This record gives sequence, structure tokens and C-alpha cells, in this order.
Amino acid sequence: MTAASCNILLITSDAALGEALRVKTAGARQVNFMLAAQSIESMIDVPEVDKASVIVVDIDATRREHLLALQRLMIRIAGRAPLIVLTESFDEAVGRWFLQIRVSDFLRKPIRAEDLLAACLKTLRTEPTLDDKQAQVLTFMPAAGGVGNTTLAVEAAMQLHQSGGQSGQTTCLIDLDFDNDACADFLDLEPRLDLREIGAQGERLDAQLLEVMLSRHDNGLALIAAPAKPAERHDIEAATVARLLEVAAGRFDNLVIDLPRTWNPWTNDVLAGSDRIFVVTDMTVPGLRFARRLASSIGGRIAQSNPPRVIVNRFQTGLLFGGSLRKSDVERALGTAFAGQVSNNYQVVREAIDRGVPLETVKPGNSVTTDLKRILFAQQAA
Repeated sequence: MTAASCNILLITSDAALGEALRVKTAGARQVNFMLAAQSIESMIDVPEVDKASVIVVDIDATRREHLLALQRLMIRIAGRAPLIVLTESFDEAVGRWFLQIRVSDFLRKPIRAEDLLAACLKTLRTEPTLDDKQAQVLTFMPAAGGVGNTTLAVEAAMQLHQSGGQSGQTTCLIDLDFDNDACADFLDLEPRLDLREIGAQGERLDAQLLEVMLSRHDNGLALIAAPAKPAERHDIEAATVARLLEVAAGRFDNLVIDLPRTWNPWTNDVLAGSDRIFVVTDMTVPGLRFARRLASSIGGRIAQSNPPRVIVNRFQTGLLFGGSLRKSDVERALGTAFAGQVSNNYQVVREAIDRGVPLETVKPGNSVTTDLKRILFAQQAA
């Protein structure tokens, strides 16, 4: 059975979700959608179960009768078809139980129809090997503190998430600054990654446990972030970060990494595994010089087809320390490392951060979003 010819059975009493997935699958070739608009308790003996290539079950994980019915359904299908669980809330104990009864995936509601369809198709693909290219990885690294690295990483993730809606591609923002949880603060989300729970080497982390620890924005964007502990230092093993990125790469199509300025034992590995690296700096002469040196140093450490590029954030022309800094000066200072500039729009950025919403929500077509899109999708336009 291939992802191009499959029968998707959705068991749900959520009429809006059923209709949304019906509309989405109508445009997918050789994907047949079957809706069972009823509770899971009454679906155990329904013939559609035997016809399904993948089964999606919408349950209330707080209700014991739903969990028992799910277990009976798993016994009936006996591994003939993958099963995905949808639920509005669940704790880690329920997540582990899902693993024990061998559900293929479990996702938190609300969920967009395109994200659910992508999850269904992904369960039907052959499991990738560790040597396979699993995800596009974009990494943002600040040249100095306070240059807006997190702002650009969050906005880049938002743009990739939005652009992937039509194609079914999924995006996850990963905050690797374990001493802060700025990404979660910017999105007004609770950071849920429990570093102790996944093990000292990340050995207990798999796709299902990762799902338990994901935070999701209202628009569906996934976030991996650990709660910050002020005045405490996180000593994270390189193996833990490697396992985290490995599992995330198998779960999502795009990863956007917010990397801290501090160089850690695992920083080289993260950079080496990235498809595109952006060094973020501000529009000052010292900032431009250091950003170029940092980009050059990273390029000398790792072998990449796409060398690190520099984004000049909060770009504006005018007087600077009694002199004038123009775009031509920036281009001359950075040379071929110059990826582009992002306009200084403090008011829009500040309001978006305070409200925990995308920049486009505050002001559609704002200059920051427009400039960053030009940088992110430059290769597609070429």
C-alpha cells in the first residue's frame, strides 16, 4: 500500500473536522476518504475498519471507556493498518500507554486538516534510515546578544508553516537556548520539553514521547522548547541534542533552529546537520565585522554546499556615530556572505511579541515579513 492509493478512515463526532478533511482529501490523487461520524465505542464491528489503509480515531483521553474501546480496536486491526489518535489533551502516562498498545501516532487537537492528512500519508511511507535526508534544517545563530535572532527564527518558522499548508509540509521551531525559553515567550506558549524525562542521552525519546512534549501555536506551528530555570546552568549532552533533532527530523518536513550565541559541545554537530545557516547581526560596523568573521569561521569548521550567510536585522539608513552607513557599505563589509537585510520595524515586532501572534496578524504585508520571505525563498525564485 502506498501513500498515493490509500483509504483514510476518520472516526469522529467532530463534524467540522470531518468536513475539513473531506475537502482536503478531495484534491489528493488516489486518496479515498471515509468518515464514521460516531463515537469509537460503536466502531469496533463496523466493516469500514477492515477497508482502511490508515485509521484516525478522535477520542477523549480523559474518558476510560474511550481508552478501553481504543484498546479493543487495536486488538481487532492487529497491526493490519496504522492507527492515529486525536485527542484534545493527554498526560505523559496516557502517552506511554499509547506507545504500549502500539498506536502509530497521536496528535493534539485542534489540528488543521492539511496537517492531519500529512500525518496519515507519512504513516504509510517506509521508515527512513538515519542516512536518509529527512527534513530541511534552517539554523539561526546570533552574532551578538540582542540582535533579534529569536524574532527572525520565529518568523521564519511561521512563514515555512504557512507556505507548507498547501503542500502538506510540516514545520517545527526548536529552541536550543536551554538557558532561556524566549521562543515560548514570543509565541505565548508553555515550554513542554522535559530534559530529565527523555534521559541523559535522550535514549527514551521517540516520536510519540516527542508529541507529548510539543507545544503548538493556535495556527498549528509546533514548538520544541524546555522551561528555563533562572540562575541554573543546563549541561546538555551532545547525544541528547542529536537524538532530539533526529526524532524531530523524522516527524517534520522543516526544522527551524534558534541557536544560542554561546558555543556548546554540540554546536558544531547542529551546524553540520543544517541545510542553511543564517548568522544574524545588527547594522553596526562592529556587528558587521564580527558576523563576517563568525560566518567564515563556521564555514571553515564544517563542509557545506551552502555556506553560512549573514542577515542584517533592523536595517535602516541614516546617521550612525556621526557617519552614514548605507546598503553599499553593508554589502562591501560582508561580501558574498550577505544574505539580505530585514527592515527595522520595532512597533510591529514588539506588538507581535506582546500578543504572541505572527507579524502578519499585526500588520499584513509588513516590511519585516516581506524582507525575510525574500531571503528564505530566494532559491525558489531563482
